[in-house]
Amino acid sequence: MLVLGVESSCDETGVALYHSARGLLAHALHSQIAMHNDYGGVVPELASRDHIRRLLPLTRRILADSGCSLTELDGIAFTQGPGLAGALLVGAGMARALAYALDIPAVGVHHLEGHMLSPLISDTPPEFPFVALLVSGGHTQLMHVAGVGRYTLLGETLDDAAGEAFDKTAQLLGLGYPGGPALSKLAESGDAARFVLPRPMLNSDDFDFSFSGLKTAVLTLVKKVGLGASADIAAAFQAAAVDVLVGKSLAACRHSGARRLVVAGGVGANRRLRAQMSAEASRRGIEVFYPKLEFCTDNGAMIAYAGAQRLAHARPDLGFAIRPRWDLATLDAVD
Repeated sequence: MLVLGVESSCDETGVALYHSARGLLAHALHSQIAMHNDYGGVVPELASRDHIRRLLPLTRRILADSGCSLTELDGIAFTQGPGLAGALLVGAGMARALAYALDIPAVGVHHLEGHMLSPLISDTPPEFPFVALLVSGGHTQLMHVAGVGRYTLLGETLDDAAGEAFDKTAQLLGLGYPGGPALSKLAESGDAARFVLPRPMLNSDDFDFSFSGLKTAVLTLVKKVGLGASADIAAAFQAAAVDVLVGKSLAACRHSGARRLVVAGGVGANRRLRAQMSAEASRRGIEVFYPKLEFCTDNGAMIAYAGAQRLAHARPDLGFAIRPRWDLATLDAVD
């Protein structure tokens, strides 16, 4: 089965071709970072308009790169939610129209399911079951994954997502947009031990997260010592956030008995998180799987892969609905 994947949930336009037997054939991505940088964050209307400009040229590119034609497609997968409503409509409209014109099925994919399954695109995919840490700018969740669509929520953030806390802390340090990667780079030159910041809910009896208090602690520290210590503050913040993510994830593995852990989402590219998670998991006999770095942020490859799994069992659906808010745990299992 040859599937075209379309991702347009926020500020990145991604398309990809995935073949169920041959694997990922081609993918392309356009980031809107430069456009939104002038505004200090994503402007939804601008994001939607840019998706309109990019989707068809990117689709033509991956078809040329793969040597495939539209007539060879067996199905189309698109991000149905969660995300920005206008941006989702662009991808859904393009996917539905193309599927109708080609008389092939289309399926809406949950954005987080795409992230969670993205390590399965690699040459050494994890086997089910596993615990998944979904950690990005908008989401921080721990899920037990027994199979495609067989998801049990173990814990989630009660306020800010981890990536959101990275971005807001970067703003406090004057690092601009997008803040997370800039903060991580600055932290590499800082002394994480100079300042002690809280590890919210690290020792709670559940698997929930909270990062708003950590962000507030950084604000208090900046007011006290000034921006001259920005590198050390960045390092201290990153160390605190990573300690919480690692501690909660390994506790969830211990609780569920899982010997495999998936870390997915934009923050999953963080070097300190990867190094510390891998080291501490190894000591406990837990194997950790990450997407390739190019698939940590939003991309069409993860949507094409997840869509291929669902298209094999999908009922015909001509609906045009999008779901800006969508609970991952409500998805149907793929039998």
